Amino acid sequence: MKQKHNIKLNRNTVQNLMQKHNLQCRIKPKRKWKSQGESIIIAPNLLERDFTASEPNKKWVTDITYIQYGSTTKYLSTIMDLFNNEIVAYKLYDHQQTLLVIDTLKEALSVRNHPEGVIVHSDQGSVYTSYAYQAYIKENDLVSSMSRRGNCWDNAVIESFHSNLKSEEFQYVKFNSLRNQDVIERVITYLNYYNEERIQEKLGYLTPIKYGVMAA
Repeated sequence: MKQKHNIKLNRNTVQNLMQKHNLQCRIKPKRKWKSQGESIIIAPNLLERDFTASEPNKKWVTDITYIQYGSTTKYLSTIMDLFNNEIVAYKLYDHQQTLLVIDTLKEALSVRNHPEGVIVHSDQGSVYTSYAYQAYIKENDLVSSMSRRGNCWDNAVIESFHSNLKSEEFQYVKFNSLRNQDVIERVITYLNYYNEERIQEKLGYLTPIKYGVMAA
């Protein structure tokens, strides 16, 4: 109006005139953002980066990693016992929903004859903070512990294991270059190798399985 008719009006005046004649400007509605994977139940960090355990079934750490070497992405969930760094249980699924981590925990409990009072440490991913997962933890007399948000060092041992799996087993493999079945077989092979053959300095240069047997 100012450029076309050389009329100067205060913004409030224009607004009053528009309201008087029931005029409204068309404006773009604000987009409502919904947080994905919003945390529901947050457990305290009981581990506090103490990745040692005096005996089996005192501290377990768990995490999920992407396996992207097949025709579709797989999601590997593992549970490690910090006593001897043994991978107690794992599941490799086509999704990373809550069922993946619950099934992994079920397997670990079955393998270790349902111990009670184990600290199960994870990050604050939505599957771990879900009511279903936390209810399963409570029902089985386990204790939930979680890393601080966005702090990978709070769960460094299991994250390092996943990194080693990819660098050692898939070092020269391009993404999405293998058959899914080949990926599954490679993961299983590495997990067996890690538990039964790969020596660790922390364990006095023994394998996780051998250290566990000798300490029993």
